[in-house]
Amino acid sequence: MAHTSTIQKLRDWFLQHRRDFPWRQDPTPYQVWISEVMLQQTQAARVVDFYTRWMKRFPTVEDLAKAPIEEVLKLWEGLGYYSRARSLHEASIDIIERFNGKIPDDANELATIKGIGPYTVGAILAFGYHQKQPAVDANVARVLARFLELPDDISKAKTLQKFRGIAHALLPDHEPHIIAEAFIELGASICKKTPECSACPLRQACKSSLAGTQKHFPVKSQKIVYETLFRDVAVVVCEDSLLLRQGKKGIACSGLYEFPYFDSQLGGRASACVQQQLAREFALNTSFEMHLDEEKQSFTRFRVTLYPKLFKAAKKEMIADHEWFRLDQLDLLTFSSGHKRVMKSFVELL
Repeated sequence: MAHTSTIQKLRDWFLQHRRDFPWRQDPTPYQVWISEVMLQQTQAARVVDFYTRWMKRFPTVEDLAKAPIEEVLKLWEGLGYYSRARSLHEASIDIIERFNGKIPDDANELATIKGIGPYTVGAILAFGYHQKQPAVDANVARVLARFLELPDDISKAKTLQKFRGIAHALLPDHEPHIIAEAFIELGASICKKTPECSACPLRQACKSSLAGTQKHFPVKSQKIVYETLFRDVAVVVCEDSLLLRQGKKGIACSGLYEFPYFDSQLGGRASACVQQQLAREFALNTSFEMHLDEEKQSFTRFRVTLYPKLFKAAKKEMIADHEWFRLDQLDLLTFSSGHKRVMKSFVELL
């Protein structure tokens, strides 16, 4: 295991080189929780503005719990993976009801709250309560695997559990939260997929660096297989209104607004085909206006290419599960990421 002097080098490096983020400025447990959920599957630089706006609107658990879910989703718009926002909202209500608004400082209690997994438990206890607790995310797992030449498969839950024990043993009794965060920072900025070993404060004690085996670690067997989808998106305008639908509960993009869309093919179908489908499925009499810019959309295990086409409808027909919204109402709605860009492309034409 690492010598005290090695951990001291890591501490010194972190205090000198750590990036300045708003959630690192004497954070409360609530601020740690929100920032860690936002940082899941999102780069830190992108999170800054979202986090700042969120804390201005929802500075406490109580403020979040009282807010309507529509407002929560709107403030989350652009971060993607909206289930995270829904879980935060549900969990805030749970914290009010079961813990009188105080985020627990006990690992077992934290683990009972929706959306709070082992890493977030560790982060809240380490950075919010300054307990001697490890916070092992993908960055830390990568650092530990290389530092100790650990052949365990990091895609497995039992490996992460083992790594949490190893990380805990590396934490000092004095200000352990600094070292816990230093490991995260090291993985994010130095010990990346392609490591920059010459700049690493642990290089003189790192087993894989000394052996030249960095590229063999970490071991990760499980790979996500993404499904490719193609969709024709119908941007249908009538007078001063657009036709939209809201994702149903329990499906991807639940609660988010989108334009009508149809399964398509690479390159999209001819506008006449989409026009015929609008007439067949919605009884809409439309005229094709123009093609809009192709957009990409990602959610869960899907990678989607959107082919938006602008149509003008002769009449605002009533269509099941759809609604006509005035153009001046669009800013109040929360769109899925790809359809938000389609909407922006349309608005720029006005």
